[in-house]
Amino acid sequence: MKLLFDQNLSYKLLAKVSELFPDSAHVAALHLDKASDREVWEYAKINAFTIVTKDSAFNDLSIYHGFPPHIIWLRIGNGSVERSSSVLVSNADRIKTMIKSNETGIVEVIE
Repeated sequence: MKLLFDQNLSYKLLAKVSELFPDSAHVAALHLDKASDREVWEYAKINAFTIVTKDSAFNDLSIYHGFPPHIIWLRIGNGSVERSSSVLVSNADRIKTMIKSNETGIVEVIE
């Protein structure tokens, strides 16, 4: 299961979650840092990524177009890489279960 971190999240998160979510990537590393949300969403869909974001626009795309891709919507406010990674790690089982069950497209993570 691989995650695609949106532009609004640090690329440093990759190192923090790589054991739980191998083959994850950041949009900047894929030259998608200037892409529209819809282009990122399409890339994630084609390449079997789950998008991790703080942006509500991906929620809207999922509601309108369905899923995949799945969305992890971090609603934790601004904070450090440590805080964001801690939230992802502590919710990893929930995230994996949701994606595997394929019953919903969005996991909302609120701290």
